[in-house]
Amino acid sequence: MIVTSRSNNVLSSTSGAWRVWSLSDGYIEMPADLLRDPHNNPVPEAAQAGAQLRLSVNCFALAGPGVDGVLIDSGGGSWALTVGRLEQAMAKAGIDPALITVLALTHTHQDHVNGLLTPNGRVLFPNLKAIVIPEAAVESFFAEAHLAQFRPLLKPVRNGDQVAERLRAVALPGHAPGHTGYAFDTDEDRFLFFGDIVHVPALQFGNPAFSWGYDDDQPTARATRLKVFRDTAEAGTWIAGAHLGRPGIGRVVRKDKAYGYEPAA
Repeated sequence: MIVTSRSNNVLSSTSGAWRVWSLSDGYIEMPADLLRDPHNNPVPEAAQAGAQLRLSVNCFALAGPGVDGVLIDSGGGSWALTVGRLEQAMAKAGIDPALITVLALTHTHQDHVNGLLTPNGRVLFPNLKAIVIPEAAVESFFAEAHLAQFRPLLKPVRNGDQVAERLRAVALPGHAPGHTGYAFDTDEDRFLFFGDIVHVPALQFGNPAFSWGYDDDQPTARATRLKVFRDTAEAGTWIAGAHLGRPGIGRVVRKDKAYGYEPAA
């Protein structure tokens, strides 16, 4: 992957015949005691950082042969005052929202799905043709009454399903119903786009056993995180995470008995 430009809210890169963008939707502040140890106790190291933890909110776009107009997650929209900045990031990247035809969701928490609408309630992607969604997450999408107009676009997928050219769904269980990542192979690089595998990069790479209070199943989420770290470190896969600090894309490396994280330069 070659980084072609970088700013506070956009990273643009190329890999083979494809372009990959990391787009900032803003950030959210969450209570520090949401980071939990294996016994579901708050992690003291997180509390020392302050009462609140700042989590980046990232979305990712792909363009190339067979994958033009694909966006992974849509950010938070009007969910919080500090998110809903995806449209501005896309403008900075030179991406017209009208060209997005496929939205692939990792899960249906508000900071990933609410960006279908701008903070002032406008449809952000007027030419959207499909919303790829984990099959187990469809019910929770239907529970979002304000997104009812998008229900006819839902395209449920399961682990291993092909989403677009070179892009396939990967089950990443534990955080939310159907929590799913998307594996992308350009021949030159492999990427894994994921939602909530990591919330606090500064602490969870060094201790992957630390989980998140909003994980539906913390032991399963912990096992998934360990597997993602191990597999991507061994394969040299680029990871792109919703809550990785900017630029939102990097690599996992082995570090002593745990792992480290190297952001894309």
